[in-house]
Amino acid sequence: MYLRPDEVARVLEKVGFEMDAVTPKTYGYRRGEDYVYVNREARLGRTALVIHPMLKERSQAIASTASEVKICDHYIRFPMYLAGEANDHYGIPHGFSSRMALERYLERMFG
Repeated sequence: MYLRPDEVARVLEKVGFEMDAVTPKTYGYRRGEDYVYVNREARLGRTALVIHPMLKERSQAIASTASEVKICDHYIRFPMYLAGEANDHYGIPHGFSSRMALERYLERMFG
């Protein structure tokens, strides 16, 4: 079982990220130069945290991705996904089974 989007949001706030965007599909969080999205549509939490595609390689050394990419027109701070038919923004989705696992990941990625 994965953390739900609201739980991911609480952990982000606990470690110093600040919400600066809210849409029906996402919460946008910033801490310094770092930016992540919480996928509000991830009811089961498997794709609740979405990171910038440029961080994919570094992230793979720390945690497995939930899928190759997550495409959404609301990820406006991330690049466009040009490989598909829809020209929407994309990020790399992750899911975490505990708050502690998410906190460790965030510390290693953005600490």
